[in-house]
Amino acid sequence: MNSFLGVDVGSVSTNFAVIDENGKILENTYMRTRGQPIKVVQEGIKELGEKLDPAITISGVGATGSARYLSAAVVGADCVKNEITAHAVAALHVVPDVHTVLEIGGQDSKIIVLQNGIVSDFAMNTVCAAGTGSFLDHQSERLGIPIEEFGEIALKSENPVRIAGRCSVFAESDMIHKQQLGYKIEDILRGLCDALVRNYLNNVAKGKAIASPVVFQGGVAANRGIREAFRDELELDVVVPEYYSVMGAIGAALLAKEEVAKTGDTNFRGFDLVGIDYQASSFECKRCPNHCEVVEIHMEGEVIGRWGARCSRWDVV
Repeated sequence: MNSFLGVDVGSVSTNFAVIDENGKILENTYMRTRGQPIKVVQEGIKELGEKLDPAITISGVGATGSARYLSAAVVGADCVKNEITAHAVAALHVVPDVHTVLEIGGQDSKIIVLQNGIVSDFAMNTVCAAGTGSFLDHQSERLGIPIEEFGEIALKSENPVRIAGRCSVFAESDMIHKQQLGYKIEDILRGLCDALVRNYLNNVAKGKAIASPVVFQGGVAANRGIREAFRDELELDVVVPEYYSVMGAIGAALLAKEEVAKTGDTNFRGFDLVGIDYQASSFECKRCPNHCEVVEIHMEGEVIGRWGARCSRWDVV
């Protein structure tokens, strides 16, 4: 059976998805990156190989995420695409007439607006992590509440507290102040959900035309409190896909399927990557005034990929 693999490596999580020729999800894996993208990609590929039926053949691989060039070199990807493209393609696969994609991950968030299946506008957070999953992780840790229970507890609130959410530092100070005033924990948690949604809509989504159908994906979509806060604030139905946490990987797999249909071959290195020695390094090119920082990755001492240059001087052919 021909299948296609998508790899999405972000700062917080690394996601894998395998689809068949019809786009059906055969297997998926969600892992914490832990600041070790190469090691986690090796472990994730091995885990997928153990899960998959031996009769399944990987016929194409796509890479996306903030470490897409790195992961593409490690696994032997056939196409490398940015997160906007990958998440848009995945959302269209689930909801063909989707208009707005809300995506919130561990360290970044984005909004994608589509018209007739084509991305017409998008935006990403670039400075502050107040409207991302890491903010919720930090606050749940402070409060001694497992992040998995955050949303369920928040939905028990009958009197949500308004918390300043424009800045993560101010939000934390305001939350502590509300605790000292004696507010219930569920009211504070719901207030944090509302604050995150307001932050997202006032910053990332500012000036964007949000209309139905709306698809909410990314790791934070697991939080029911955030889902309901979006529905209340937008006054729209918000669709959460079954595989919300690995949508970037699904999009990369779908894009790989398209790419291999043109080339007819794959560069996939196989599932046994754990024993291979990969090393990344960088240098500053001084051949012109740009002084590009060029990153290169070595496999068993051989350079297999470079990126970061503005020209093709350092491309690995």
